[in-house]
Amino acid sequence: MRLNHITLPARDVENSAGFYVRLGLTQIVANYPNYARLLAPDGDTTLSLHHTGTVQTGASIHFEVEDVDQTVQQLKQAGFEFVCDPVDQPYLWREAILLDPDGHRIFIFHAGENRL
Repeated sequence: MRLNHITLPARDVENSAGFYVRLGLTQIVANYPNYARLLAPDGDTTLSLHHTGTVQTGASIHFEVEDVDQTVQQLKQAGFEFVCDPVDQPYLWREAILLDPDGHRIFIFHAGENRL
């Protein structure tokens, strides 16, 4: 079984799609105001955004990178704000957290051999 895509609820699909494009995803579908789909920077997994009036923020998205500190610095220079700067976690991952426009947590992390 292979993960194809994840769908997140969004109050403003176009605004949320713009956030993810700035983050590095490539938009492949734009059916505003109801739906958008974006391709992850590496691989072929996609993220879908579906319009909803209310948003639950229990979901989180994890983007693995080689160098968390460098990636976070680049994203900060691009105007992104982080709610948690890079930190080494007890489960052996280094990660930082930012929020998308609907409050979904976006983790920028490196796990190396501890990925699974």
